[in-house]
Amino acid sequence: MQPFALERYFSKYEFSTKHILSASDCESLTMQELLSMADEESQSLWNSLKLSYTETLGHPLLLTEIAKLYRAIPPSQVLVAAPEELIFMAMQSLLSKGDHVIVTTPAYQSLHEIATSIGCLVDRWELHPTVDGWTLNLQFLADHVTDKTKLILVNFPHNPTGHHISSEEQRDIIQIARKHNVPLFSDEMYRGAEYRTADRLPPFADEYERGISLWGLSKSFALPGLRIGWLVSKNADFLAKCSRLRDYLTICNSAPGEILGLIALRQREQILQRTRTIIVKNLDIASKFFARHSEFFSWLKPKAGSVAFPILRKNTPIEEFCRNLIERSSLLITPGSLFQYPGNHFRIGIGRIDFPESLAILEASL
Repeated sequence: MQPFALERYFSKYEFSTKHILSASDCESLTMQELLSMADEESQSLWNSLKLSYTETLGHPLLLTEIAKLYRAIPPSQVLVAAPEELIFMAMQSLLSKGDHVIVTTPAYQSLHEIATSIGCLVDRWELHPTVDGWTLNLQFLADHVTDKTKLILVNFPHNPTGHHISSEEQRDIIQIARKHNVPLFSDEMYRGAEYRTADRLPPFADEYERGISLWGLSKSFALPGLRIGWLVSKNADFLAKCSRLRDYLTICNSAPGEILGLIALRQREQILQRTRTIIVKNLDIASKFFARHSEFFSWLKPKAGSVAFPILRKNTPIEEFCRNLIERSSLLITPGSLFQYPGNHFRIGIGRIDFPESLAILEASL
């Protein structure tokens, strides 16, 4: 596999710059805040917790709580692990050399890089910028599915653009996949961070018999440090293959992470409402900022999630612009080239409470 460009970039700068304007996660909860939400049972589990090995699939109570997030998924169809690990296990379980894969792009690199490293032919189903944000051409998907297509990968709400599809578009995507009997992997890590709960789509795994849905606590639940995510699928053989691969990876989850995750899931509405409140407030601030500086930027307003992907309108290459901000202002933003996307795009994150201060530093630098 090629080096993970985005993660190498963050590894170099995330903890050495003072201000981060490109964070994809939401304002993290503190341990004290999370434990204050614990009910009697989960508090007792926390107080008596032994730091021993845990069950490979996940703590039974955690699996039960996750299953409540879905309409047609029982606990037996849930696998808990770190989200990135789940992507790796899924791709390795589903794909072989020579397979054809279709991936929405720009994308988190592992969603296409793992398939490429296996030897798959990867078609990039690109989102395109418009005056109203972003658009996705469903005809591309219909035209590019072939007998060799073994997987379709989608990601909504989308990282890095913040685009979101309608329920009609979701039904059309499923219809195309079903027509060709192709598995559909849906990265739903930003589920719960829609600006309106009415915009939240049903999970693909609920709606499509060959759908696989990924979610976790890193983004909308504001708990990336727990490293807890989950895959859900109605395909028992697929989950079994992933579990066998897991034996060569982390084997099982962190015992503290599972109990803290259980606490979070039992208080999910409170946590998700906190996330939405921060994002909606910052989205308004961002819209006003980019309106004031339209000579510098094209603002492509996101529809959901905690990220956006505007354009620098100056001739300065976006990589140079970002490097200058790091060196002169200790401000981190992410160039779009790290997502292998052309043009002068850059990603900003709108999920943290210091967003106004970071944006003010960008404004002063102009």
